[in-house]
Formats: sequence, structure tokens, C-alpha cells
Amino acid sequence: MRQPDLAAVSAASIAKGSKSFAAASRLFDRKTRSSVVMLYAWCRHCDDVVDGQEAGSAVRHLDERPAHERIAALRADTEAAFEGRTQGLHPAFAALAEVVRRHAIPRSDAAEHLAGFAMDVDEVRYRTLDELLVYCWRVAGVVGVMMARIMGVRDEAVLDRASDLGLAFQLTNIARDVVDDAVAGRVYLPLDWLTQEGLDVADLTDPRRAEAVFRLRRRLVEAAEPFYASARIGIDALPRRSAWAVGTAHGVYRRIGLKLVAIGPQPLPERVSTTTGEKIAEIGRGAAMVLRAGGTAPRSPLLWTRPR
Repeated sequence: MRQPDLAAVSAASIAKGSKSFAAASRLFDRKTRSSVVMLYAWCRHCDDVVDGQEAGSAVRHLDERPAHERIAALRADTEAAFEGRTQGLHPAFAALAEVVRRHAIPRSDAAEHLAGFAMDVDEVRYRTLDELLVYCWRVAGVVGVMMARIMGVRDEAVLDRASDLGLAFQLTNIARDVVDDAVAGRVYLPLDWLTQEGLDVADLTDPRRAEAVFRLRRRLVEAAEPFYASARIGIDALPRRSAWAVGTAHGVYRRIGLKLVAIGPQPLPERVSTTTGEKIAEIGRGAAMVLRAGGTAPRSPLLWTRPR
């Protein structure tokens, strides 16, 4: 049986699933980009299986098993990928197996990522920002660490910065999707923050509470800022082409958060993203980032830190 072209399958996945990251990924050197998009394909597939989506768009489940069974199947297939047994599995697991072979990705990283999806299945809610950051670590921070490993990073301090970038990305995503998530029955905002604003979960979709919801969205964007700043310093430790790509992604996602704040409390007309022109501008800023060091300040001990 003819094997699928893993590079083509993976590239199609990233093109459909994330236009922002797809733009930045083109800046990697060929070998790094191949591994980056294959890792993304596995992450995207797992997310889609759990959510009943295809590249972020809702579709009817062909797999009618309960969500916990789907998580268990993803764990089993991921374990098979680490052992090189991918025959008969979705191409995303063959892609993961190839990334593992090339870069010695630890099983614990993949397990942490799947644990994040399990938190969604369990409909976990988070009392504090620190509790939310555990979730952000699992669904995004550990992906940043795996991506950094692909780029050749082995220094634990630099991997901490890679985790910081994933945390910042996820906080930005949560800020963007506060209302849409609430409509779908998902609440990621720290419940203590809602209490401080005098809100119940149901108020997140009430247009009359838009001012308070905006303050919560802005607070998430502000919470992301020290993680973006920390990650900026880590970018200097990457190979130059990788630094350009990651610096561009840093700018694109951070710009989304700043746009959310600039829009203010009125209902978002559509899902906020960056325009083509803004992406091109961030590609230029990413190139400039490679040419000038972001500083050598030690990572703040006050920042939430990934488990080791």
C-alpha cells in the first residue's frame, strides 16, 4: 500500500488549521520546517478528534465513541508512534513518529499535551490564573518546548522561554475566544476573576455585561505580556532562521492581543486576526529581531514555570 506523503499531509494541516502559524513556519529552513509542520499535524489531529472538528471547523463525528474513549485511543496511537508502529494509523501518527526519530522528543512531552485535551474533555474550570496556566502549559507551552527541541534546543533555561511563548499564545487565544467559548459551554477565565467583576458564567454571553467581559479579556492580554517578554529573550538562543520564524510568530500573536484591547468593549465583529499586511510587517520585525539581541536578563522567578 502506498504510504501518504507525510510532508504534504502535514503542510495541508497547518494551512487549514492556523494561517498565523503557517505564515511564520515558511521562514524555517527546509529540514526544520518539515519537522515543525509534522509535529503540528499531530497536535491538530488530536485536537480535532477531541473536539469533533476538522482544522478547527465543526463537523459531525465519524467516531461516535465517548470523548474519554477517544482520548484513550489517542494515547494508545501516540504510544505506538513512539515505538514506530504506525501502520494502519492516521498519517498524523506517522508524522509524529518521524519527528520523534529525528529529534528524540520525550514521551512525557506528548503525554502532557494529551493531558491538556483530557482537561477539556473533563470540562475542568480554573479558580486562579495559576490553575489556568497548568492547562495553558499542557495545550500550548509543551508544544513550544517540543518545537524548540526540533530547533536543536537542549538548554533547560531556553526551553523555559519556549514554554513561556506557548503560554502567551494560549492566553491570547483564550482572550480572543472568551464569548465564543462560553457559547460552547467552555470557560477558561479564572473563576476568581469573574467573582471580582461580579459575574456569573452565564454573564459572559450577555451583551449588557460587555464592559466587564472586556476588562477580563484585557486582563488576560496583560497576563500574557510578561511571558511574551520572557520568550523574546529566548529567541536569541535559536538558530537564525528559526529565530526569524519564531520571532515572526511572537509578533503576529502578540498583535492579536493588542488589537483585542484596542477594539474595546464592543462586541467583536468577527474572530480577530492579523491582516496580510500586518503579517508582512511582523515578518520584517522578525528579521530585525534576529539582528539585534533582546537582552540577557534572567527569567523572572515570579513567572509561572513549567514542571520538569
